[in-house]
Amino acid sequence: MRPDFKNLLVWRQAHQFTLDVYQITRSFPEDERFGLTSQLRRAVISIESNIAEGNARNTIKDFIQFLYIARGSLAETESQLLIAKDLGYISSTEYNHLDDLRISIAKLLNLLIKKLLLPVKS
Repeated sequence: MRPDFKNLLVWRQAHQFTLDVYQITRSFPEDERFGLTSQLRRAVISIESNIAEGNARNTIKDFIQFLYIARGSLAETESQLLIAKDLGYISSTEYNHLDDLRISIAKLLNLLIKKLLLPVKS
């Protein structure tokens, strides 16, 4: 049996990433509520949600697939954060903080995928 998803470092970092993005998007312009704010929040939530859902699946193969989806959502979030920075909705300091966290999550996702693939390939 796999550990509770809340015990996975990658999930904990993704959860913090979600909280940070929600906090930062509170200051986005009102006319972005149904645009970039909504898109960014959905993308960032998808990262931790897919880690949790994949962990609950019956097979390692399914878990890996959900981790790939989380990785895709992480890339989507990166693109949207760049848009927010370029539009002046977030400062360079805020962007750098979020990007450092994104890079850490990407590394952890890649390590977990690699670790889980080992038994599948043997």
